[in-house]
Amino acid sequence: MILSSAALAGATLLALLAYLVVAQGGAAPRRLQQALLLGLLAHLAALVIDIAGLDEAPARAHFGFAPALSATLWMVIAVYMIESRLLPLAGARRMLAVLGALGVLLGYAFQGVPIPSVSPWEPLHWLLGLASYGLFGAAVLHAVLLNRAEARLRLTRAGASLEPAEVPQMPLLRLERLTFQFVAAGEIVLTLAILLGAWFTPQWHWDHKTLFALLGWAVVGGLLIGRGLFGLRGPRATRWIYVGAALLLLSYAGSRFVLEVVLHRPFPHS
Repeated sequence: MILSSAALAGATLLALLAYLVVAQGGAAPRRLQQALLLGLLAHLAALVIDIAGLDEAPARAHFGFAPALSATLWMVIAVYMIESRLLPLAGARRMLAVLGALGVLLGYAFQGVPIPSVSPWEPLHWLLGLASYGLFGAAVLHAVLLNRAEARLRLTRAGASLEPAEVPQMPLLRLERLTFQFVAAGEIVLTLAILLGAWFTPQWHWDHKTLFALLGWAVVGGLLIGRGLFGLRGPRATRWIYVGAALLLLSYAGSRFVLEVVLHRPFPHS
């Protein structure tokens, strides 16, 4: 073996412990941010070992529903880490630490399966698909924060008093703009992934993965058109984000979960 399976277990355990420290809270913000960074790096190591197949010889690419979800959560946390250095994102760190812990555990419990290559373009297709998952995950995170900020703003207008930590630290319009920037970026990358997949796939398959991916793409596209033409915003707009992200989650992670875990039939194509 190029790397012992103990390396995967060690990276997973380190990431889990770091995430749990952050989720528990109680330490100084700087210490919590350092712990989250440690968890993020260990999480990345676990993903690389699993997806690249470095714990077996010869090494070969592995993937599946759990690595996809784990990688998506890693990208969302990475976006938060970068963004939090520039913009205040109150209330997200603990939630992301819990999700990161669940993601790294899921990735270890359901490790990827070998991927037969059908085209030299397939790695780029996978990379674009993962990137779109990460961008939509970041959009969902910002949509949740936007909904919470709007709810708290309504409470203050109604005369309710809020704790300092509950007061929105970023202007709503700026948070809303960021949310839709992630949505638009995710839609562009998803479009490229779909077009590339259609181009190198020898025969088009109308399976559940394709259907849910196209439905998710259409929902998000409809949201962007509705926002551009009619100024769609607020809870109605974020509901579109949640529905589109859920459809995309079902397109790959959902279909792979059924095939890998329920039917025990990992499918060979992307």
